[in-house]
Amino acid sequence: MKHWRVEQVSWDRFDPSKVDPEIVPLVKAAAMVERNGDDYAIYLKRVFRGDPDFHLAAENWALEEVQHGDALGRWGEIADPGWNYAEAFARYRAGYKIDINADASIRGSRTGELIARCMVETGTSSYYTALAEATEEPVLKEVCRLIAADEYRHFKLFYDHMKRYLAREDLSFLQRLKVAAGRIGESEDDELAFAFHCSNEDPSTPYSHDRCIAGYMGRAMNFYRFRHIERGMGMVFKSVGLEPRGRLSALAARGAWRLLCWRRDRFRAALLQEAAPALAQAA
Repeated sequence: MKHWRVEQVSWDRFDPSKVDPEIVPLVKAAAMVERNGDDYAIYLKRVFRGDPDFHLAAENWALEEVQHGDALGRWGEIADPGWNYAEAFARYRAGYKIDINADASIRGSRTGELIARCMVETGTSSYYTALAEATEEPVLKEVCRLIAADEYRHFKLFYDHMKRYLAREDLSFLQRLKVAAGRIGESEDDELAFAFHCSNEDPSTPYSHDRCIAGYMGRAMNFYRFRHIERGMGMVFKSVGLEPRGRLSALAARGAWRLLCWRRDRFRAALLQEAAPALAQAA
């Protein structure tokens, strides 16, 4: 069951003077990905055929994911009255598809699939926490806090099912680590880049992965702080069977933070390079 509903959000508290224009494109893009939860639920139910307990969990998870998209989409329309959430999502759904007819996990096992889902929930929980802390706009702060709490519960949901399947499939530590690292590496694939394109660019503009991933990551990474990475690394370590708090986790968090800062600066530079011709023309 849902822990909250879109209509319960304090929409009347929206304050346009506190909207950060750097966050608006991120919220609109995130709405696309979250709203697409229905397709992922279909995929998961096919992968976990014969497991009614997980089927029910996947259905409830999808209901909350779709609600996340609707809440973010509603805020995006308020912050940018010229934007149409439904039209943008229709473009996204038409152009980005996952294989809902798969009869086995692309991760090689059910345990691997659940580890991958843990990585996704780790990332989203950290991300919405970072946005909630960064924004001064009260409605977005409320929405992001609600979503971050959901995503953390989703992590626990997939983690608990992962332990159940790990007892049967007995994936080695290296196999688990490989799945986790692979899924983290997919964060810069077309899912987010195309979402940014559909929600922020004119339909007549040709899609460019490099331009759009820079547009998304160059903004999103700017809102992370070390504490978000540190917390997320603990969740990653827990998923692969390592101690979530300790010297190794702390070292990994510092390394991940340095990597994020390096990637952020590269994406920001790409953003500035993309904007340079327009600025020169305006001058």
